[in-house]
Amino acid sequence: MYFWYKVLTYLFYPFSPIYLYLRKLRKKEDLIRYKEKLSQIDMLRGDGFLIWLHVASVGEAMSVLPLIDNCIKENKINKILLTSITLSSGKVLEKKFKNNDKVIHQFLPLDIPILTNKFLNHWKPNLSIFIDSEIWPTLILQTNKKKIPLVLLNARITKKTFKRWKLIKKFAKTIFEKFDLCIASNKESENFLKILGARNIKNYGNLKFSNSRSSLNQKLDLNFLNKIKNRNIWCATSTHDPEEKICATAHLEIKKKFDNILTIIIPRHIDRVNEINKQLLKLNLKIVLSSELNRVDNKTDILLVNSYGETLKFFGVSKYIFVGKSLVQSLIMDSGQNPIEPARLGSEILHGPNVSNFVEIYDYFKTLGIAKEVKNSNELCLSLVELFMENKPKNSENIKKIESYGQNIFNNVIMELKKYI
Repeated sequence: MYFWYKVLTYLFYPFSPIYLYLRKLRKKEDLIRYKEKLSQIDMLRGDGFLIWLHVASVGEAMSVLPLIDNCIKENKINKILLTSITLSSGKVLEKKFKNNDKVIHQFLPLDIPILTNKFLNHWKPNLSIFIDSEIWPTLILQTNKKKIPLVLLNARITKKTFKRWKLIKKFAKTIFEKFDLCIASNKESENFLKILGARNIKNYGNLKFSNSRSSLNQKLDLNFLNKIKNRNIWCATSTHDPEEKICATAHLEIKKKFDNILTIIIPRHIDRVNEINKQLLKLNLKIVLSSELNRVDNKTDILLVNSYGETLKFFGVSKYIFVGKSLVQSLIMDSGQNPIEPARLGSEILHGPNVSNFVEIYDYFKTLGIAKEVKNSNELCLSLVELFMENKPKNSENIKKIESYGQNIFNNVIMELKKYI
């Protein structure tokens, strides 16, 4: 199987610059730094111990911020190389660490032997850590061949992903057995990793519980806060089509009881914002984009977030959060989005019945009494009306419990990683 994968990547290699250039024209790649995906590297490695962490997207990047902060403080580590794939994750990481000389960000090269070999020869990492479900066969096999320790951290294998790997089980074993350590994010992923041939598997819980307190303290503009201080606010996050319309319909019904209602919608993919805006305008709603907060007034119905990396700001002003990808039937095999961040800020969580990717987390939240399932727009509306009428303050006791739970996970992960540093 790997032979044919390798052949296909070699055949693609001559066209890879054209492919990336076309993506650049469509604004899906950085205008200058897209060349890093071709292993055209301008940055120097420097001397000493280099730890390499790879994340795919913004969510994974945010989940390892406490780990990166810990590595920055660790004297044995001289350099931290962060790689990512998406343009949005690159922007978030670059902005976060632009003033830290110890941290370097680069876009991961395409999984083509010539490019990955050049990447590894340049950086010579002493430890490599892949986050979540990022599996790149050539890169993993070459890293192992160069005797660089490999860790799969916060490993998440969904049922959908597992079924795909099972079709090529022998190839899967060839890849997963190369990891020196796999730290699973939940029991289901732990079981799937065993079947796929991984070894030395540990499970301490989802690392996303351990986001640093500083990363949660994002503040909104004071003028905006003054404008909304007397509003009843709720937020819908990580939404997928048609959840925005479901939430807007619930908003219209809630407005009959609370005419000062403000709904904040944060789509999972912000490139859909224009399409969502057009769709919701048909419902005669007054919509303002988050890039124009100064336009918000007491008649604004929907605040539509159109930028990455700002969700925590809006979670901070919302006591009630609906987490999306949970009312979409077409995504039932790969359903649910991470509800940890709003819960850590003391918010009540509402979600649909389809949360296959985060079952254990929701079960834990239900023991704390902070998660409720809704099946449709009507149930969402009724639940929010009830919550607005109760108007309870954010539960500080639950915040402490979640923080303690996350700290315990983090401490165990650090204990495991220190064996390789």
